[in-house]
Amino acid sequence: MTVTAATPGESPASPAAASDGAPPGGPQAKGRRKPKPKRSRAQRLRRDLFLIGLMLPGVIYFVVFHYGALFGNMIAFKDYVTFIGVWDSAWVGVDNFTVLLADPDFWNAAGNTVTIAVLQLAFFFPAPLALALLLNSLVGDKIRRFVQSVVYLPHFISWVIVVALFNQVLGDVGVLNGILDDNGLSTIDIIGNADAYKPLVIAQVIWKEAGWGTIIFLAALANVDEQLYEASAIDGAGWWRRLWHVTLPAIRPVIVLLLILRLGDILTVGFEQFFLQRDTVGPEVGEVLDTFIYWSGIQDGHFGVAAAAGLMKGVLGVALIYAANKISHRLGEQGVYR
Repeated sequence: MTVTAATPGESPASPAAASDGAPPGGPQAKGRRKPKPKRSRAQRLRRDLFLIGLMLPGVIYFVVFHYGALFGNMIAFKDYVTFIGVWDSAWVGVDNFTVLLADPDFWNAAGNTVTIAVLQLAFFFPAPLALALLLNSLVGDKIRRFVQSVVYLPHFISWVIVVALFNQVLGDVGVLNGILDDNGLSTIDIIGNADAYKPLVIAQVIWKEAGWGTIIFLAALANVDEQLYEASAIDGAGWWRRLWHVTLPAIRPVIVLLLILRLGDILTVGFEQFFLQRDTVGPEVGEVLDTFIYWSGIQDGHFGVAAAAGLMKGVLGVALIYAANKISHRLGEQGVYR
C-alpha cells in the first residue's frame, strides 16, 4: 500500500473529496450565484424614469378629463346656476331624478337607446370577429395587408362625412333613387323612413368601425398554435370543426373581455351619429340618451336633470360590468378583474 505525502502548504484531501474525485470549489460551487441586492424604491424610480415620462401624458389626461370630471356629478343633486357656480348652487337632493323619471321624453330616449344597443350587440359586435376570421384565412400576406388597410380606413372618417355619404347614396335624391328613377321604378326614401332608421344606423356603424375592431381579434388569432390546426386536420376535422373546436376556444377569453367592456358601455350608443340624423326622422325615433342629455342640458338649460341622466347611465354601466364579470368567473373565464 502506497501512501502519497502531501506537498508542503497543501492540506490533505477529505474522504468525500477523494471519493468523488471533485476538488472543493468545483462545478457545484461555481454554479451558485449570489442573489442580487434588492434595489430601493428611489433606484427603481430612477431606472424607470423614462418610461414614467412616456406614461405621464396619458395619466394626466385620464385624471383631468375622467376622474376629475366625476366631481361634476354633484350637479345632479343641485339646482345648478351657471352664474353662481357649482358650490353656491342650492342643494335639491333627488329632485332632479324625480323630474327626470317623470319626463316622457327621457323614457322615449331610453327606449330608443336600449333598442339600438341590443341591435348593436347582436349585429355589430360579431362583425369584427367575423371579419377578423375572414382576414386570418387569407393566404397571401400582400392581399391580407391590402384588405386590412381598406377596412381600417372608414374608422378615420368623421361621422359628418359618413352621414353625408349615406345621404348621397340612399337619400331622397341619392344615387339609388336616381338609378331607380332612370329605369322607371318607384323610388324609396330610406334616410327619412322612421322604420328603416335603426337598421340604417347599425349598418353605418358596421361599415365605419368593423374594420378597426378587428385589430384585437387579429392579435389574438396570431397567438393560436398552428400545430392545433395541423393535428385537427390530420384527425379529419373540416374548416367548420377547426373553427369551432380550435379557433374560438383559443380566443374565447378575448371575446369575453370585449363583451364585458361593451356591456358596460352599452347605453353610450354614440352622439354625433344620432345628433346629425335626429331631425331627419324626428325625436320620437332618433332621440337617444346622449342627445337627450345635450338638448336638456345645453339647449334648455336643465343642467341638473341632464347630469342626473348621465349619472344614472354611468351607474347602470358599472352595474352591468360587475354582473357580467361575475358571470364570466362562473364560466371559468378571467374577465376584466379577479
